[in-house]
Parts: sequence; C-alpha cells; structure tokens
Amino acid sequence: MFLKLCQVGESVLRQKARELTLEEIVSDDIQRLIALMHETLRDAPGVGLAAPQIGEPIQLAIIEDLPEYGRNLSAQQVAERERHPVPFHVIINPRLTPIGAADIEFFEGCLSLSSFTALVPRHHRVHVECLDENATPRKIDASGWYARILQHEIDHLNGSLYIDRMHPRSFMSLDNYTRKWKDASIRDVKSGLGIA
Repeated sequence: MFLKLCQVGESVLRQKARELTLEEIVSDDIQRLIALMHETLRDAPGVGLAAPQIGEPIQLAIIEDLPEYGRNLSAQQVAERERHPVPFHVIINPRLTPIGAADIEFFEGCLSLSSFTALVPRHHRVHVECLDENATPRKIDASGWYARILQHEIDHLNGSLYIDRMHPRSFMSLDNYTRKWKDASIRDVKSGLGIA
C-alpha cells in the first residue's frame, strides 16, 4: 500500500510538526507508518520522505539514497555533489546544526512539488542529533549530498520547502531541466538564467 503524497498548497506542509514521545516512537502505529513511508519512498522514487508529506504533522522523516539513483549522473557530477549511497534510516525529533556557510548550490526536486526543480543553496556539512525508530539517540555528521538530503527533510518538519530557499530564477520544470541544463555546470546555469 502506498501513501498519498501531499502537494504544495496543502497546509500540513507549512506547519511546524510536533515532536513524538518515546512511547509514540515505539508504538505499533508509528512502526507501521515508517514501513508504509518506506514503501511509498521506494515507489516514488525519492531519497527522503517527511511525515508532513503524507499528511502527518509529526517530527519523523526517512532517508535512503540507493546506488541506482545516481546512475544517470556522470562521474564528474557524482564527485561534484559528493553523492554516495545512503542506507535506509529514520530520523525523529531532529536538531540540525549547520557547519559553515550555505555555499553549495545544486538542483533539488521534491515529491511534494512534482515535476519541478530549482537551484538551492545548502550547507556543505551538518551535524544532526535525533532519535531513530527504536527511540535510540543518534548523532549524524554528514557532508555533500547526504547533508543536502538531511537539510531538505528537516526543513519539511519545520514547515519549509526548497522553494523558500531556491534561486527564484532557477525554478523550472523537470522537462526543461533535462533538456537544457542537466549537463551544464552550476556556473553556466547561473549565467544562463541571470542569477548573480
């Protein structure tokens, strides 16, 4: 069974989600929700899914970046993004600490803004403290693409979308991105779209 994905314009995507208690985390309901979210993420496919995206305003997100998701990228693009497979895991009640300036820009998409993408500046490195699906405390130090995924998903838990951080002039359909900009450098994209 796949869950319905909320799309931009639905209020649940713009609310700060509430924290889960330890008892809630280990409950059968939350464990079932995590399993359904994982099935939904794989079906989409995507690299992350936050509970607000399926209509649940709670501080829970899942992440999984499978090796095959980077298959269409060149070796240079993989290296530039510092993109490596990330095994499935759950983050609950996360606290994110950015490390350094928000100076890494790449295109991002979102399952809640289907068929669009934009250039989004993010921090290269982050530190996250959270709980996992067993209510066990976890500390995550991430860089590159994994740091970007964490920032994107944690934004969802705080009522933000990538469109709140994007370079507005870079917002485009996935079709236009694929046809015109997919293989261009970020410098060429910014120059071509008049982004300072």
